[in-house]
Amino acid sequence: MNRSKIANGAALCAALILPVAALASDTKHCYLRDATAPAASTVYLLCEQGLVYGTTDGGDAWTAYDTGASLTLHGISFSDATHGLVVGDEGTLLATEDGARKWQARTTGTKQNLLSVCTLGNAAWVSGFDGALLHSADAGRTWSKQASGTSMALESIFFLDADHGWAVGWSATILRTIDGGKSWQQIKTDAAQWSLATVRFFDANNGWAAGFSGQLLRSTDGGITWKAQKNPSQAWLTSVATDRAKRLWVAGDDHLLASEDGGQNWEAIPVPTSFFVARVFQVGDSLWALAELGILKQTGPGLQWKHDETFVPIGAQIGNTVDETLGAAAKAK
Repeated sequence: MNRSKIANGAALCAALILPVAALASDTKHCYLRDATAPAASTVYLLCEQGLVYGTTDGGDAWTAYDTGASLTLHGISFSDATHGLVVGDEGTLLATEDGARKWQARTTGTKQNLLSVCTLGNAAWVSGFDGALLHSADAGRTWSKQASGTSMALESIFFLDADHGWAVGWSATILRTIDGGKSWQQIKTDAAQWSLATVRFFDANNGWAAGFSGQLLRSTDGGITWKAQKNPSQAWLTSVATDRAKRLWVAGDDHLLASEDGGQNWEAIPVPTSFFVARVFQVGDSLWALAELGILKQTGPGLQWKHDETFVPIGAQIGNTVDETLGAAAKAK
């Protein structure tokens, strides 16, 4: 889902290293779409236009790498600090084995738009339009199709281990597998009313799915059954994560949802309206949020977040009204 609303501009900072030879001449913008943190201080951020930003020091310095992709990219996942995959439109799948410096195209056998990728050691899974599901057992070198049993677009795929996985997508589609994707079971539940954008399990039983119109679902039996969770959001919810205090966080466009009691109660933490938060993810012991034009980092032990002003993706222009600290008012109530 493209919510690009920012005018042309250029704002680069000293901490951002941009190797000119590595950047495509027609690259003018970077709308951040996905992120992965395979090691404590190593983070990769994906631009839908084809760039990947990488840091190995927790964000003190960033390097921009050009994947060479000519089509829109949607998902990124690294199995370790050097081996990663990105996926995108018309079956695009690119792989790196040297920390994003060089990328090679992989044959997927599909022309469907690919939306999400999950890596686990040498195993990898990809989901996309028309129920597309792909699996690799050799670190992304070769791919085979898996039968999803649905024609709905699968927006998100997640594997907890080599056997247990889940995928969610349009029209309240929920799939689960217990054999690494050899067979997929479609889950029907009245709790799911809208399209779903993300799924995440924290152990074999407890997981969350979220999507359109503030829809937030919870499962305590491995995804066999689901219950709707009341929350104050009506946004498109796109990511779920926990912080080191075991609080739950959900990305919701112009806000973050937070729960301090395991998901029983939620409150909305606002973010600047120009940011469009799409992902929350762990980086070592800290929690970051990926927005279309930058990153936010959790500060202190509470619900406060701070915009990282040292990182500005190419082509972004951010006004002077960005709050220094987010969530302070909500915490002080």
